[in-house]
Amino acid sequence: MRKIILLLCCAIISSITFAQTETEHLTFKGIPIDGSLDSFVQKLKTQNLTYIGKENGIAIFMGEFAAYKDCTIGIVSLKQKDLVCKAAVTFSSCKTWSSLSDNYFTIKGMLSKKYGEPSVCIEEFQSHSEPDDDQMKMIYVQSDRCKYQTSFETSKGSIQLSISHQGYENCFVLLEYFDKINGEVVSNEAMDDL
Repeated sequence: MRKIILLLCCAIISSITFAQTETEHLTFKGIPIDGSLDSFVQKLKTQNLTYIGKENGIAIFMGEFAAYKDCTIGIVSLKQKDLVCKAAVTFSSCKTWSSLSDNYFTIKGMLSKKYGEPSVCIEEFQSHSEPDDDQMKMIYVQSDRCKYQTSFETSKGSIQLSISHQGYENCFVLLEYFDKINGEVVSNEAMDDL
């Protein structure tokens, strides 16, 4: 009887310990943002994504994310420690403001449903007056005069959604997950350099 009680207590303690370590980190596609880049890549390979490769501490995947096709997913690690600290999703490039803003507001709505009200939300064009047509709004995006950013803070880290661009032709929605614990490790590494 003592052995059964002892085994039961050990099982409860180990499951509590496992649950605590499991929930300390922010998750991306259900995977805690933690561990080595290779181990995270192996876990993400089971998610029906196409693995493109790894370079300079960043692993790249292509595939579907949150029901959006043709997304690029980047997993970032601190190279000196080989510790995953960030995951980012670049959604498909859009040619019109209506499709770009629709992606942004749809994803923002899903994030709000999951994480609650955003901690920061800035949605503005940096000009004296609001651009009045689709084409002008895209010009503002392409010239870094469109600031659409929403942040969600959790006890495990932050999630940031934004409208971004690369060059003039590639305008997209960017979603980034920053793990709090491993982000602090990255900050401490940077502080050591100063």
